[in-house]
Amino acid sequence: MEETARAVPSPCVGTCQLDRHRSCIGCLRHIDEIARWSSMSEHEREHILLHRLPLREQLRQSLKGSLADHEHLMRALHPVDLPLAGDGWNRSELEDLLPPGPLVEAAVLAGIVPRATGAQVILTRRTETLRQHGGQVGFPGGRTEADDQDAVAAALRESREEIALAAGQVQVLGYLDPFVTITGYRVTPVVAVVDPAFKPVPSPDEVADVFEVPLDYLLAPDNLHHVEITHRGRVRHVLEYGWPGQRIWGATAAILYNLRRRLELVQ
Repeated sequence: MEETARAVPSPCVGTCQLDRHRSCIGCLRHIDEIARWSSMSEHEREHILLHRLPLREQLRQSLKGSLADHEHLMRALHPVDLPLAGDGWNRSELEDLLPPGPLVEAAVLAGIVPRATGAQVILTRRTETLRQHGGQVGFPGGRTEADDQDAVAAALRESREEIALAAGQVQVLGYLDPFVTITGYRVTPVVAVVDPAFKPVPSPDEVADVFEVPLDYLLAPDNLHHVEITHRGRVRHVLEYGWPGQRIWGATAAILYNLRRRLELVQ
């Protein structure tokens, strides 16, 4: 147990056990927040108590009864403080289709919104005029720029530019396995919880629509289908969800499949 802060009390509930992401399963604080609690400003402690911890608890409640309940979700994700190695879990499937040269780093934000009716996943539909992926459904994200510190910074920057998601409305949870796209990108999916008060403002040059899909729907095996397509004279199998009014397929469906597989492995 730790000393109570002078003006803002500690949220410690006496259950002091850390998960693999070094967050307390009792009070939901990260080890860094616990260690710095007594030296924080009152403003920072109030922000954690009034904003960050309630959002974490909302996420935990919205995931109850799901394949992705909070404990299993955190066990399924790679910790953000450990860099991800490897070219991507699907690289071997694309060896004869990738463009020459090294893979280009990219990141996407798989944002989970805790709702009273259950957790939702934020997806976007690109404008038809984009040179790459025009009209396709995907996560906010894109190429990692030289001044991006890491995949998290890239995903947050792209989300701000595409749908006006402020960094203060996001709490990063962890990574999924890197995924290689047929266009030569190594994509790092950054999984995060998003404040349910967030109101998306799509960038008209990039995003035609922003919508949410229930996480439970995306994790149900019966909702994910294998579809045959022909690319460069070769038949390939891609994944696709039949969500009404939207075609969720390709890299986005594969990233969600990777989430489900990782969750199944930690059950």
